[in-house]
Parts: sequence; structure tokens; C-alpha cells
Amino acid sequence: MHPTLSRYLAAALVVGATAPLAAPVAAAEPAVQVGPRPLFLVHEMADGPLKDELLACAGGPFARSDFSIAHRGAPLMFPEHTRQSYMAAAVMGAGVQECDVTFTADRELVCRHSQCDLHTTTDILAIPELAAKCTEPFTPASADAEASATCCTSDVTLAEFEQLTGKMDASDPTATTVEDYLGGTAPWRTELYASQGELLTHAAYVEMTAALGLKFTPELKSPSVEMPYDGEYSQEDYAQQLVDDYKAAGIPPADVYLQSFNLDDVRYWIENEPEFGAQAVYLDGRYDVEGFDPMDPATYEPSMEALAEMGVNIIAPPMWMLLTVDEAGEIVPSPYAEAATAAGLDLITWTFERSAPLATDGGWYYQSIDEAVSGDGDMMPVLDVLAREVGVIGVFSDWPATVTYYANCTGLD
Repeated sequence: MHPTLSRYLAAALVVGATAPLAAPVAAAEPAVQVGPRPLFLVHEMADGPLKDELLACAGGPFARSDFSIAHRGAPLMFPEHTRQSYMAAAVMGAGVQECDVTFTADRELVCRHSQCDLHTTTDILAIPELAAKCTEPFTPASADAEASATCCTSDVTLAEFEQLTGKMDASDPTATTVEDYLGGTAPWRTELYASQGELLTHAAYVEMTAALGLKFTPELKSPSVEMPYDGEYSQEDYAQQLVDDYKAAGIPPADVYLQSFNLDDVRYWIENEPEFGAQAVYLDGRYDVEGFDPMDPATYEPSMEALAEMGVNIIAPPMWMLLTVDEAGEIVPSPYAEAATAAGLDLITWTFERSAPLATDGGWYYQSIDEAVSGDGDMMPVLDVLAREVGVIGVFSDWPATVTYYANCTGLD
């Protein structure tokens, strides 16, 4: 077991408290702590039966839930895809952990949201010998242009990647220095837990997640480099390499939810690794396709029925695609949600706790129900519709404690 993991398991991180647990945790599973945020959101709700139900369980105890999926760990307050972020999510009761997977120059799999996000999620620009390897070096802001840089995992080897430290995903477009460019964290996030950020290979993520007794949901990220990479490393090789890491570690396929926005990846797993493919998740990004309208099933290509015939069992759109507002102003399942359910597809959705405070702006994730949300007190009712009316089987969250709290209070596993 990794020594850092051992230390965390010896004195589990208590999210929202001022000190670690006084007594060591004997087992590999940290005690679940949801902290003050879920109850804060409940107190912000309008009075009614749901608020009463959620208040009634405020005293806990709380247990981990597979309904609660850690989106990159707990990046609302921790640097994403770092050991610290994943451990925080585990303490918050996430039953499933996500690793977005991409590859380095020497074709090693690592956890990053994008192949080319090192300039905003790590300190690479502050390390001159590694910054020099970036696809686009840092360019300071000027009167005519914003500050910019592009640094990719494919710019560095695994050994060089492991020299980096993760940070909150942010940059300052007005910056004239590297130091300022590495700032820019949104004011509703925090730098409080960003002093450390241990990056992980995919294999290290598998080892850590297995030691915690959690399930896995790796997302195969679209390469930013031309494939086949180096003329021989194909997309199929990449998809197979991901599965091979789980087979090498002896992970049961039933504990792994492979994900991709690329339907061809999902079909590859279904056809070539059927035990893993049976619960591979098609991340639906068709909202970017011209003519696609989640509120009109006639625009779905392929249709929900066609996806099911391909062997797809789970589909995962963003939250707003699953929700709409009826004539009475109530939040209800969308035509997309109804069509997926009618075709026998299970639903997972993303991403809870990723928006700015809702009193300011519901933002992208709430766009289909913006008229029905006016503050953070509306977050739990949205989650309730997703769970009880849409029937999603899991919700990605940037702060898993909120979803864990809801799942425990309402009897979800």
C-alpha cells in the first residue's frame, strides 16, 4: 500500500472539521463524514415534506453509497485527480471514484481531465525545464490578447509527469507573469486544501481505490494528439490498455464502469471485453451536435432504442438534459429521460456541486430549468427529481458529501 494512503487510513481526513480523527481507523474504509455543507443546503430549502425528510436524518450515522460518484475526487475544494482529492471524496462517502484517463509521451496512463490541461491543473509552468516542453509556452496578456499556454501529458514522460504538483483548475487570463497565471481560482472555491496535490497514474488510482473498497469509473479521454500516436498506438490499443490495468490488478469487471464520450470506445469494450462492456457508460455529448435537441426524441441519432440494440446499457448525459419545467413551473423528467427509460437504458448524470452559487446564476448545468431555480436551496429538490422521478442510478458530484447525505436520508444504496 502506498505510504501516503497508509497515513490517510491511519487518521482519516475529516472534511469540514478542524482536526483529524483522534482515534485511528482500523479498517481500510474511512469513517464517512459529510461535514456542514449538506445540512446548510437543506436549511436553505423552502419548507415542505422533502426538507422535513432531509432534516430528520441530520444526526446520521452516514454510510458510503454507490449513488454518490466522486467527479475527479472532490474538486470543489481540492485539486482534482490528486490523491488528496480522492481521499476527501472517500471520506465523504462516495462509493465510486472517477479517474479521467489520458496518456503521456511514453504511453503511460495517468489521471487528468484532459490531455492538455497541465497548464491550469498543475504547476508545470513554474518548472522551467518542463515548461519548455509545453506545446505552447506561456504567453503573457497584452493589450490585444489574453494570457495563454498549452501543456499536455503527451508533452512529458511519466517520470516528468510525476514531478508535477496538482493545483485547483484555474488560470488568470489577465496575467503577465507565470505566477499570476497559475492563480485565478473562482471565489466560491478555495485554495485552503491546495498546498499539496499528488498526481496519480491510472495504476496508482486503481491500487488506491481498491484499497479503499470503492468502485471505479475511468473515463477514456479523447486524445489531443493525432491517432495512431507515434504511428502505431491506435485508439483501440488505448481503449484496451485501460481495461488491461484492471485485469492486471485482479479487479472484478462488475466493479468497473468504463466511460467514454466516444461511442466507438464503448462499442469496442462491448465487443472485445464483454464482461467490462456490459456496464460501460456512454457519456452523451450530443448537445454539441447541430440539430440535436434533448427535448425532441426525433432528433436523437442514434435513437435510444438503437443504442440499446448495440449493447449499451448505461447512458450518462448532463443533468439539464434529464430535466425540464412543466406548465405549473415544476421540475419534471425531460423527454430525453423518458425515452432512455422506455428503451431500458440506465441513467447516470453529471455534475452536481459544479456550478457557482445558484442565486448568482444556475449556469450550464441547470440551463433547462433555470426559471425554476433561484438559490442553493433548490439543489436538493433538483437531486430529488433526478433520483425519484427520473430514476438515475448515480450522480457525479464535485462535493460527494451532498449526494451521500441525500442518498442516506432517502434510503438509496
